[in-house]
Formats: sequence, structure tokens, C-alpha cells
Amino acid sequence: MSSSNSVTVQILDKEYSIICPQEERSNLVSAARYLDGKMREIRSSGKVIGADRIAVMAALNITHDLLHRQERPDVQASTTTREQVRDLLERVDLVLATESDASKADS
Repeated sequence: MSSSNSVTVQILDKEYSIICPQEERSNLVSAARYLDGKMREIRSSGKVIGADRIAVMAALNITHDLLHRQERPDVQASTTTREQVRDLLERVDLVLATESDASKADS
């Protein structure tokens, strides 16, 4: 794919290049900012150490919030939102796995 389809975002002081359609760029950037904020909150609490663990805790917190909103009849999350969150979590997992594999290879 072309690098013009690539968006670079920063999450917890690391840069990630993610390929996405042009029309999804602003959503991806917003999601990355949101995730970065959640991960920084978790890191600053001092209770969780390590980027992988912080990412998992952030994913669990975001998912919990999403599911809680779905249970409330006055606020219904659309299927599209669930799919976007699922897609973004898969992308984060992929990047973290790639980073982890690269770290192991350097050892």
C-alpha cells in the first residue's frame, strides 16, 4: 500500500504508523489520542507497570465503558462504533505484538 494511506500517531511516547483509508484518518487520530490519554491515566496511577499491561488495562477500561453504555437504554452504541473499537484494538494488539517481537529479536 502507499505511504499516503499511512497515519503516524503517538501513543504513550511511541510513534506508530498505521495504514488506513483517507476517510478514516480523523477517526483514527481521535481514537489514538483517546487511547493515549487513558494509557497515561493508568501509567500515572503507578499501579500498572509496562506498556503491554497498561495497553491491556486501557483496552479493558474502554471496553467496559462501551459495554456499560450499551446496557443503558438511553445511550445505544451503534454496530459501527463497536466494529471501529474492535478494529482499533486489533490494530493496537498487532503493533504491540510486532514491537514485542522486535524487542526479542534485538536481545
